[in-house]
Amino acid sequence: MSDQSFSTTPATAANLSAETGKPPHPAIELWRHFRQNRGAVVGLALILLMLLATIFADVIAPHSAIEQFRDATLAPPAWQTGGSTKFLLGTDPVGRDMLSRIIYGTRLSLIIGLVSVTISLSVGIALGLIAGFFRGVAELVIMRLMDILLALPSLLLAVAVVAVLGSGLMNAMYAIAIVLLPHYTRQTRAAVISELSKDYVNASRIAGAGKLRLMFNCVLPNCAAPLIVQATLGFSTAILDAAALGFLGLGAQPPTPEWGSMLASALEFIQSAWWVVTFPGLAILISVLAFNLMGDGLRDALDPKLKR
Repeated sequence: MSDQSFSTTPATAANLSAETGKPPHPAIELWRHFRQNRGAVVGLALILLMLLATIFADVIAPHSAIEQFRDATLAPPAWQTGGSTKFLLGTDPVGRDMLSRIIYGTRLSLIIGLVSVTISLSVGIALGLIAGFFRGVAELVIMRLMDILLALPSLLLAVAVVAVLGSGLMNAMYAIAIVLLPHYTRQTRAAVISELSKDYVNASRIAGAGKLRLMFNCVLPNCAAPLIVQATLGFSTAILDAAALGFLGLGAQPPTPEWGSMLASALEFIQSAWWVVTFPGLAILISVLAFNLMGDGLRDALDPKLKR
């Protein structure tokens, strides 16, 4: 009887784990499904590069983000005639290094996304749990309020909130959190109502579990997957809204290196100095695309119906 050789594929590895009685670790299984989406892997790689740039910005950036070189205003990129290797991506109208400002802007954009998504996700989960568990008047009031917020254009709502609170980076984060809030609230409520009809919840009730234990120990962990995907996609929305508010002068104020405010300050030079608007715009495009790609991959990996 001849020996049979075989290659270890993901399916084979799963079968071997099943035969030995040891199922694969959830993180390993998640990565196995996630890496099947090449676009998601590319998005993850870009996000990791952004995180590295955020952490090591002080080391990577060749200059300070606010240092002005008066003798090199609107210097072109290094590969263009008149450019210098001292300023690889050129300089802005007041002589600040574009590469350094984009690197520091990456840090700021990720912080804006993290703070905005954390605030809106926390409040949205709390409101969604209340609406899904208690129903009645509480559900009616919460959901009608979310419907009102959704009825308003997101940018207009953010501008209105900033107009009330005042311009500034922190107020822009609050405005973006309010814009994102209805999505997390509605998704949490829908997931909670779906989970409450399942047998394990009834078994927990019979066993004497109270409302809080049902909320946070039983139901919420099983609603985590869609919320994680929505939070990942929320990062891209937060970055776009922050750039829009910065462009309108309602977000981060100069000389803070924020991509939207960089575009606004260089708008009049769009024809004479293409690099001052192109590179911040590309930074916004790449970061938003990276989070969208990774969000799609997480959706496919976490949803059993979409796993291949």
